[in-house]
Amino acid sequence: MLLNKPKSVIDIQKPRSSVYQTLPIRVNLGFKKSKNLPLLNIAKFLTIFGVLTFLLLSRTSAPTSATLAVDAQSEAERQALEERLKALEVEMAEYQKQIEGYQKQGSSLKSEINRINAKMAQLNLEIKSVEYSLVQLNNKIRDTEKEIANTESGIESQKKNLSNILRALYSAERTNLVEIFLKSQNFSEFFGDINNLSQLQEGVQESIKKIAELKTTLEEEKERLIISKADVETVKQFKAEQKQEADKVKSEKNQLLTITKGQESKYQEILKEKKKTAAELRSRIFQLLGGGEMSFGDAYKLAKMAGDATGVRPAFILAILDRESALGQNVGKCTYITAPMNAKKIKRPDGSVKSEVDYFLEITSSLGFANPETVSVSCHNADGTYGGAMGPAQFMPSTWAGYMSKISSITGRSASPWNNADAFVAAGLYLKDAGAGDSERKAAAKYYCGGNWNRYVCTNVYAKKVLDQAANFEDDIATLNQ
Repeated sequence: MLLNKPKSVIDIQKPRSSVYQTLPIRVNLGFKKSKNLPLLNIAKFLTIFGVLTFLLLSRTSAPTSATLAVDAQSEAERQALEERLKALEVEMAEYQKQIEGYQKQGSSLKSEINRINAKMAQLNLEIKSVEYSLVQLNNKIRDTEKEIANTESGIESQKKNLSNILRALYSAERTNLVEIFLKSQNFSEFFGDINNLSQLQEGVQESIKKIAELKTTLEEEKERLIISKADVETVKQFKAEQKQEADKVKSEKNQLLTITKGQESKYQEILKEKKKTAAELRSRIFQLLGGGEMSFGDAYKLAKMAGDATGVRPAFILAILDRESALGQNVGKCTYITAPMNAKKIKRPDGSVKSEVDYFLEITSSLGFANPETVSVSCHNADGTYGGAMGPAQFMPSTWAGYMSKISSITGRSASPWNNADAFVAAGLYLKDAGAGDSERKAAAKYYCGGNWNRYVCTNVYAKKVLDQAANFEDDIATLNQ
């Protein structure tokens, strides 16, 4: 059955007079007045501010006429000191030639008095040279302290700069890409805003990089300051020793003239009494640089063996390994932990990445040491550098590792830094590579100071003591070989 159709359709809403009629204005009762913060504009401003701050704080200030004048004066003083030192070195070398000449003339009272006079003059020049070098070192300390202050100031400036950029970046990143897009007038402005964010991020990276570089520079400057201060103390000690030696030589001359009263025959009697015998020399105790001792006769045999194998004169090897030539260096009293030994990983020439500790543990393990902590190594030096030098030759583990195969090829066994024969051979090999054939002074400086060998304390203190001691050993060796 069909349902009845509705008679009519009634619209329950009141009809408008026209469907196109404009709707009446309505009032939004939930509306609250808010302030529209232009975050993008703030980000732009802070971007510009950060970039300008970065450029201003990281640039080097232009020197004024006053600073230029001070620098010029300091440079002139440095050059004047260097010229004086060079002139003194020439004069000292001349006196050394005179001393050697008098020694070759033979043992006579006249030649001995002349030798003593030349030695006294040489020592007085050395004392003057030391005084000039102390002035130089103190100038270096002063300059380094200024550099440290400037670097620390630069680090603080970069930290403030980084803080400004981070604040700008934080404000900018709180506005998402959609908001930036909707607020941008066109695509060009949108991509410009995105580029500003990228610049902020790059500014952060650049500022962090700059801080890291400044910190590295600061560490290097502080290390240089420590070394310079240690050098001052060493040179002061050396100056005191030179003064004592000058007084001793002067006293020796006066005593000699008093006893002999100018008579050659009496001088020859004194000379005969003082002359050392071979037996006395062989039994004399030779103290090794890295600790321990042996008879001078045994030490000479090892030095001769090493000299025959390397071409370095035995007297020079003996002088290098003599404890007296180290100026009281603190050796053989620490473990690799208490030294302390450098544990920083360094890329080596062979491509390996190892630390001194790694090499030390490898060496002690290969030699069968059950507990490496019981093995004695050198303590750190006064200049604050790491300790860890091994055995009589005082080689650092990484250096010893580079010479092990060469040492073994000469001795015919596994090379141990604590074996006396191996240590003598190692010293000879190193000195040969350091150029002992051309300049023993330079080779000695390199042996004690490594890459910083050209410091005054290395070339004019350590090296001088070694060469003086080598000259004494030459006389002793000549007596042994009679």
